[in-house]
Amino acid sequence: MSIRLVLSDIDGTLVTSDKTLTPRAIHAVQQLHEVDIMFAIASARPAQGLRRFVEPLAITTPLNALNGGLGVDTSMEILYSYPLDTTNAHSIIDEMLKMSMSVWVYQNTNWFVLDELGAHVQHESGTSNLAPTVVTSFDIVGEGIIKIVGVCDDLDRSRRAFDVMSTQFELVANVTASQPYYLDITAANVNKGSVVAFLAEHYGLSREEIVTIGDMSNDVAMFEQSGTSIAMGNAHSNVQLAATHVTASNDNEGFATAMENFVLV
Repeated sequence: MSIRLVLSDIDGTLVTSDKTLTPRAIHAVQQLHEVDIMFAIASARPAQGLRRFVEPLAITTPLNALNGGLGVDTSMEILYSYPLDTTNAHSIIDEMLKMSMSVWVYQNTNWFVLDELGAHVQHESGTSNLAPTVVTSFDIVGEGIIKIVGVCDDLDRSRRAFDVMSTQFELVANVTASQPYYLDITAANVNKGSVVAFLAEHYGLSREEIVTIGDMSNDVAMFEQSGTSIAMGNAHSNVQLAATHVTASNDNEGFATAMENFVLV
């Protein structure tokens, strides 16, 4: 079956480790457009962090943010939003704080933190083009929380937190990792796989006509829902084993190589 759409992760996939979108990656997406293959992006980033890719990649498809929890069009109008149950969201926040993790809370296009100088906050702000709102308590955020992130640079503690949260909130939340030091939590059944389902319905495609590409464990859900999947060379072995193909690393033009070898053929 012919390929109609490519859905790509961003960090660790479409861009290099220093967040550069290379000329070769841009050219690869231009080639997709030339043969009428649509190009879309899905990321753990907030929606504002996806806007910078619209112009250089001539994106007209929905921007899929917060691990599939929020979709917007290129003018930032909300297309879909899948919040956590409010009670469950605040229980998750409380549990993360008990485990001494820094906590970030996303509510549609808003980002809330307790400490603007906390771990990775300034870096995330620059990457996502979004300044956080500092609050004294997440109680004031109320309902409509789409994603909660636990941040911890102690990777052993981060892995333990993943195990705890996955077990304790198994029935009400989806727990994954967008980076080894980020624990991402969305509503149950909300993940990058649900982005594939949305795009298939939105454009009247079969999932076999969709190719997905990514590098982290949160990308496996979209691999499972697409006809063809491509793991980056920098991906963990478990992610590579879940994919149809493996390409080079993101710092060695892995995205462009994947388009040339597995899509534009």
